Amino acid sequence: MVQEASPIDIFPSPDISHLVIEDDAPLDNFLSEKQQRLLTEVLYSSWLPPTGYGTFIAAANVGVFYGIGLPPLVPDIFLSLDVTIPEDWRQKKNRTYLVWEFGKSPDVVIEIVSNREGNELGSKLQGYARMGVGYYIVFDPLQVLEDKTLRAYRLEGRHYVEMDSFWLEEIGLGLTLWEGAFESKQDIWLRWCDNEGNVLPTGVERAQRAEQVAQQAQQRAEEAQQRAERLAAQLRELGIDPDQ
Repeated sequence: MVQEASPIDIFPSPDISHLVIEDDAPLDNFLSEKQQRLLTEVLYSSWLPPTGYGTFIAAANVGVFYGIGLPPLVPDIFLSLDVTIPEDWRQKKNRTYLVWEFGKSPDVVIEIVSNREGNELGSKLQGYARMGVGYYIVFDPLQVLEDKTLRAYRLEGRHYVEMDSFWLEEIGLGLTLWEGAFESKQDIWLRWCDNEGNVLPTGVERAQRAEQVAQQAQQRAEEAQQRAERLAAQLRELGIDPDQ
């Protein structure tokens, strides 16, 4: 009896021993570093993926490999739905994003412009389109490229088309510019938001809001107690025992 070959036998994983997945040479500025953490942390703190997508990966500065022999692209931020980070990080293939291992390209890529060398509107835009990334976002907080601070592109066929809005329909997320303080730094930040424009809170913001709600509830309880005590005092002045 001839045993049928499994899909793994027919399509074995390619040899990735030669791939450089970590070069240990990051060089970024404070603005980009904080912005990257703001965009990734919020998703894990405050977001539930759309129905049917129970898991996701949001990461910063992780290489995305989409073909053997092709150099990786390293997004400032990427979001990929319906995938899970593998448990065993001792295996090289589990420490980076190999499209053929995860079975899909990321759904969203965000690039934060700090200089013209990144070529975010040229080679990177073309590279992410070739990779099949559904949405490509370019955030230019210092307006290094042109006068637009934020651009959003949607993949149609093999090419990107610039969008009129920043609502990513298939993802169930939007992006908005938000002025406020993040980690004590006041600035204009790129934030994830819902379809009504409400920003997704960070873990710290959620804790602060919960504390405010608790304080307000305590204040209302104290005010109710004070009103009850005043009423009881008035009844006693009238000769009525409020405890009976």
